[in-house]
Amino acid sequence: MLVHGFAQTARCWGPVADDLARDHEVVALDLPGHGAAPHPAQDLVATAALIGEQGGRGTYVGYSFGGRACLRLALDHPDLVDRLVLVGATAGLDGEAARAERRATDEALARRIEAHGVGAFLDTWLALPLFSGLPERYHFREERLRNSAAQLAASLRLAGTGAQEPLWGRLGELAARRLPVLVVAGTLDTKFTALAERLATGIGPTAQLAPVEGAGHTAHLEQPEAFLAALRAWLGRTAARHPG
Repeated sequence: MLVHGFAQTARCWGPVADDLARDHEVVALDLPGHGAAPHPAQDLVATAALIGEQGGRGTYVGYSFGGRACLRLALDHPDLVDRLVLVGATAGLDGEAARAERRATDEALARRIEAHGVGAFLDTWLALPLFSGLPERYHFREERLRNSAAQLAASLRLAGTGAQEPLWGRLGELAARRLPVLVVAGTLDTKFTALAERLATGIGPTAQLAPVEGAGHTAHLEQPEAFLAALRAWLGRTAARHPG
């Protein structure tokens, strides 16, 4: 199960989905409020439950917002997650002050999206240094334009990093259930590399850290061959098991 990031859709996995489909059953899911999802934007708890209902039991691969949702799913519904892959993800923000600041930032962005539309938002969003290494062919701009301004704004308000309950204190539950976890970050994305290291440490012995050299935040699309090599090697080493 492939779960995309904020303002993307299920079709934004590009070469990753195509390659994995050669020898895996691949289901790419639209997050609530995105693409053709049957449900409007939800908070992170409900988002996780809904992707679990859609995807069923299997290996979940989540990028950024999708990674946060998949992590929540693995903690709340362990019977559905056999293996977990987190790409450019976090377990949340420490401290109410940091969360309040992020909520204010997300609220300002939500209002800009509502005021100016998805196209103008994408112009600004894709120009951020965070995405400077993303090849233009993987911007998937036309696909992203299928998203609505109202639903993207609602997603920020309901499930943004500032709105979510931090999950750092629960990470040890994954190792206790012997859940294999692959934690991926591009080495050029220093913020999320540090977060990946913290995630792997917090999860414990069932977690493996997989840095992708020469990639930024969208490591799976900036260096897809390297990402897929690491993912396939890990899939070969880890037997999917029922965490219950």
